[in-house]
Amino acid sequence: MSCSANLLTRTAHERVAYLRENLAPGLFRGIGGDEGVAWRLSPEPFALSPATFGRIERLGNDLLAFYRAANKLYLQSVKGTAPAFVAEYLERGKPEHVIKLARQNRWKQAVPGVIRPDLILTDGGFIASELDSVPGGMGFVGAMSQTYCELGDEVVGEADGMLERFAAMIAATAGIERPTVAIVISDESGDYRGEMEWFAQALRDGGYLDAYSVHPRDVVFTEEALFLRVADGREERIDVVYRFFELFDLLNVPKQELLLYAARHGRAAMTPPPKAHLEEKLLFALLHHGRLAAFWKAELGEPAFSNLAKLFPETWVLDPRPLPPQATIAGLTAAGRAVFSWEDLVPLGKSDRDFVVKPSGFDPMAWGSRGVVVANDLTREAWEQALQHGLAAFDETPHILQRFHKGRRVKIDYLDPAADELRTMDGRVRLSPYYFVTGDEAKLGGILATVAPADKRLIHGMSDAIMAPCSVRDDGA
Repeated sequence: MSCSANLLTRTAHERVAYLRENLAPGLFRGIGGDEGVAWRLSPEPFALSPATFGRIERLGNDLLAFYRAANKLYLQSVKGTAPAFVAEYLERGKPEHVIKLARQNRWKQAVPGVIRPDLILTDGGFIASELDSVPGGMGFVGAMSQTYCELGDEVVGEADGMLERFAAMIAATAGIERPTVAIVISDESGDYRGEMEWFAQALRDGGYLDAYSVHPRDVVFTEEALFLRVADGREERIDVVYRFFELFDLLNVPKQELLLYAARHGRAAMTPPPKAHLEEKLLFALLHHGRLAAFWKAELGEPAFSNLAKLFPETWVLDPRPLPPQATIAGLTAAGRAVFSWEDLVPLGKSDRDFVVKPSGFDPMAWGSRGVVVANDLTREAWEQALQHGLAAFDETPHILQRFHKGRRVKIDYLDPAADELRTMDGRVRLSPYYFVTGDEAKLGGILATVAPADKRLIHGMSDAIMAPCSVRDDGA
């Protein structure tokens, strides 16, 4: 579906009213706690400049190369042909059954089929704060793209880019032209059930895939295959399981052993593969690690290595083990001085604490900005506690220290429904592009912009944020 122009001439008030009325009721249940639209609506998509869009469009293949290289690095570390600390870091805190899953020959070379970085727009371009391979928001972006297109706006990916790219990724994963995919959503990921039900329905309605959003208990297992019962009572064979549940929650997922058994024995494909080492934020630290520079340069080549070294902020694993007296923490400086111990960071003034602390992964606090602490927001006592907490958690949930990059300020219009007036927000923006892997390419399906008020330190979906798909314009950001 391409964008039409039949509603383009409506006023800003009329356009926002159309968005509010035509975004499916209940689609975003759990966001803001209510059904319907629980964020601020802009009458127009968020505009990117052609240069910014071009960089984002090209980024997908660099990120795909990074995932493949990171997977190779981990497997070499396990075998003893790469430094042992890589596997030690990536496996720390994980139970044996999760580690064994990651090493299965069945998906030895597999990488995630969907890649979504969170990009903070800065004065110098953008920088990645996160990299997610089990991302929410696909239905969110798909539905919003369609609705803005109905208003005549040209959005990245057009109306059906998310659907088309996801379908192509699933077909490539299955190795057949029109597979049946079960999007399996756990209770822990239940806030996303509404949007993924919409996404599956839209895939079916558009003729892209036989797609169904299901709870794990709805999957039927036999020795030959996995099945699901569809609305007319038929049982339909599942070709691909799209895993929409986190591995830290694996033992709470009904029938997880049967799902994994079927995937392991070729009864159905599974994406993203159950590889917890590819879901760790400390991968950013490994890219910046001096001992691994030769590996990354050889695997990624140029310009991908340089691009990613600039894209990923400097990151360090909060490893509490002591250093020799003459050693510094490689690459880490604060207030213009080398850092010999984590304790050196405690007395820093707020202006010198340009850091965030966050759990690396495999933990309920490791997604959705839940565990993120911005150092220069804290009192000295609270900063010391945050640092000590991150160090103390090393054995169970490794944490990272990361350079904090403040987003540049942008202005965007939105309708204040209480006053029924168009207002302009002074905000900072996070761009979330969705790439879908088919063969050796990661193709862009759409981009979500989340604009939070400028006084907010962390940018995420909130009731006073503006969320919109992106377009491309010469006067864009």
